[in-house]
Order: sequence, then C-alpha cells, then structure tokens
Amino acid sequence: MSLSMAWRILIVDDETNARSALVELLAQEGYDAFEAADGFAALRQIDELIPDLVLCDLRMPRMDGVELLRRVADRTMRPAFVMMTAHGTVDSAVEAMRLGADHYIQKPLNFDELKAVIERTLEKVKLRAETRELRERLRERDRFQGIVGASPGMREVFKTVTQIAPSRVSVLILGGSGTGKELVARAIHQLSPRAAGPFVTINCAALSETLLESELFGHERGSFTGAQGRREGKFKAADGGTLFLDEVAEIPAATQVKLLRFLQEREFERVGSNAPVRVDVRVVAATNRDIKQDVASGRFREDLFYRLNVISVRIPPLNERRADVPLLAEHFVEKYAAENGKPVKGIDDQALARLLGYGWPGNVRELENVIERAVVLCDGDTISERHLPDEVRPMVTGASPLQIPGATLAELERYAIMRTLEATGGSTSRAATMLGISPRTIQYRLKEYRGGELSGHHDHEHEGDLHADESHMPRVASDAPDVAALGQPPKHE
Repeated sequence: MSLSMAWRILIVDDETNARSALVELLAQEGYDAFEAADGFAALRQIDELIPDLVLCDLRMPRMDGVELLRRVADRTMRPAFVMMTAHGTVDSAVEAMRLGADHYIQKPLNFDELKAVIERTLEKVKLRAETRELRERLRERDRFQGIVGASPGMREVFKTVTQIAPSRVSVLILGGSGTGKELVARAIHQLSPRAAGPFVTINCAALSETLLESELFGHERGSFTGAQGRREGKFKAADGGTLFLDEVAEIPAATQVKLLRFLQEREFERVGSNAPVRVDVRVVAATNRDIKQDVASGRFREDLFYRLNVISVRIPPLNERRADVPLLAEHFVEKYAAENGKPVKGIDDQALARLLGYGWPGNVRELENVIERAVVLCDGDTISERHLPDEVRPMVTGASPLQIPGATLAELERYAIMRTLEATGGSTSRAATMLGISPRTIQYRLKEYRGGELSGHHDHEHEGDLHADESHMPRVASDAPDVAALGQPPKHE
C-alpha cells in the first residue's frame, strides 16, 4: 500500500520477542510502530499516542484483548482493532468482533497475510475518517453560529441576522417560548463589530419593578431599602457590547420611560441619582407576546415599540420548520449522549416518525428535553418509540385504513396538503412554508382534488379560510408511522 501518511500502529502482546519483532517488521514497512506489554499499558498508550490501529493479542495476563477492546469500544475516536490469537478460540474472536474488532488473525502469524489485513483495515480507517469529515461538513452547513436549521424559515432568519449584525440598530426578536431567541441575539452580537465586547442578558419578566430598574440601570447607596452601596447595572456592564432584553414586553410602564430615554439619548440615571451616565450599548430585545396588541391596548408604549423595532426578526415555531426536526434531534442526541456517557448514536425510523408527527407546542426547548430524556432511558445505541414520552404521538385524526406501506405517494401528498391547510386555517402561504413547497403548487393540487374548482379559496397572499374537504382525504390508520400528519391538530374536525 502506498502510504500518504505514517500510520500509527500499537502492538499489544505479553510475549516480548514476538512484540519486538512485529515493531521492527512494521517499521520497515513504513509504519510508526509502538508496543505495550499488556492491556493496562495499552490503555495509557492509546490515550497518549492516539494510534490508528491496535494489533492486540487475545490472551494476556492482567487485562486480555477482549477487555481492552471493551474499555475503549464506546469512544468516538477509538482506533481500529485487529486481534491475534494462538489458541484458535472462535468464541473469543467472535466476542471481539461483536465488540467492534475489525479483524482477527491466528498465530503463528504469516507476515504477508498480516500485512494484507493491516492494509485492508487501514483503508477502512481512512474511509471512516473521510465519512466523519463529510458528516461534519454537512452538519456545519446546517448550522449558523451554533443554531441548527436548514428550513426556508430559518435560512431567512440567518440571512437577516447576517445583514443587520454589522449595524448598531436596535433589533426586536419575535418568537414563541423555546424557539431560540437568545441564540439569535448572540449570533447578532458575535457577527457584529462588538463581538469582543460583553454580551449581557436579563429576563425582564423575572424581576419586580423596583428590582428590574435597579438591575438595568444600577442604584446609589440608600436609594431604597436594602441598597447598602452603589451598584452598577446591566447597561453599564454591557458598555461596548450588546444588552439582550428578554421578554421585553413585561417591562412595567415606569421602566419603559427610562428605557425609551436611553434609546433616544444614549444615557440613563442610576436609581437614586440625577447624574447622567453615558454608555455605548446596542440593545437587542425579544418577546413571545403579541407586542402590537400590547401597544394597541396601551400596555406597552408605542414610541418605545418603534425604538426597539427598528428591525424585527421572527423565529418560526418548530411546527413551521418540520425539516429541522431530524437535524435538531441528531444534534441533541450527540450532545446528551456525550454528557451522560451513553453510546446512543441515533433514532430509529418509528421514533423519528413520532417526532415528525408531534406538534411541539414547546418548540425547540421541548424537543431538546424529549431527546435528553430518551438518551438517558435508552439501553442500547438507538432511540426507539418506547424511549419517548406518551404525549409525543402523531397528530392523526380518523382511524381507518390507509396503511403505510400500502398508500400511493399521491395519496400521502394529498393527505399532507389537506391536513396542513386545515392546521393553518386555510392559509396556502403558511401551508406552503410548512411543507417546503410553493403556494402555486398547493393551488394546482387543490384544483386537481376538487375537480378544477377552488371554491371559497382566497389568494395565497392573504389569510384564507379554506376548510379541508374530508371526502377527498385518504384516511390514515392510527397505528401507522405518521409521515404525513403535519402541523397542529385540525381546527374543523
């Protein structure tokens, strides 16, 4: 084999002469060869040298080859293993292969045969490395500043963030609880000229009016009961950086006035002081409320709203970005498997169908909690339906039989379109976004389903009131994997 690099091979054998001879022969072939006298010494060498391949005797005192392999089997970047045995014990070899050994060879060794085995094994190592690199590239393609997403809605968010980050304008992030508003705020900060400065956060809903004002602007000694000394607030802490005001719609009226003044004048006063304090802070705010309704009702100042809402970024809920569910699930499996020391590597098709069919009222945060729970409960390397909570069930209505397999693609497509239209109250534009197709495609399909007429249909640019026609829907058995049920529960059942 023509080596483009010096492969590292660790020989583990309690027979000193055999071990030394292998080191010398492999070195002559161009390999970096190292040796260890038993499994315990090999564990230290594996940690220090990070070999590409371990050539290991099966029978050794203190720790045999099978136990050594078991000790490193769950490591993400473990070396390949070729096991050597002089005893012809098939059971041990089979156990080694079950634990992940790549090959085994019997002693006394035929060196030409051993070279061929090593070459084939290292080709597999190279292929695995290239696969990992490709997977990482694909994973990075679907990430933006640590945010996982490849759906059209999230790509639009990423595009907007990239455009607005270099400026200093105030930004209002809109989205439900658990959609990742703080992650988007951090991305804005990290892509801005202020990235080297502080990123300071405060949850405006978590504090009383007095404490919130003090947390934001600071206070002087004796300004209120318990104020035993001067304290700098979040605005001062964020000087030269970004202040993220989470749940900004919860700010009480009096504090809204002080926040408005800062946004207009770039200065504020500590509680209990009349001396102005000037800082250079960019404000990024977020809310999960209908803040325009709060403005209309007088609960939130209109002038403050317009100061905060110079540019708005809407984060779509998870049920509008179904394409991201598998990506997010894979991300959380990897994260929590590492945190909990579990060998979980993926999710089976039935469990994934459950995740795709659920409505996710708690958005990405709920999905993260579900996957963390599943990883902890998983007793193998793959998450299945039984590891998911009972409430994660596909939202299928009707109980009779379009079986999967058994249904045509056209029937499944029709079911997905009609149910999604129902979930969106008849809005073809929102349904198109959820399904990842164009509104015109939905209109064309509806003409087909309804004999060429679109009775009651509004133009896709407006919110329609289109009711799904049950007579045209295929019915899906409740025990079938839910690959078609998309969106929230139908409103017109």
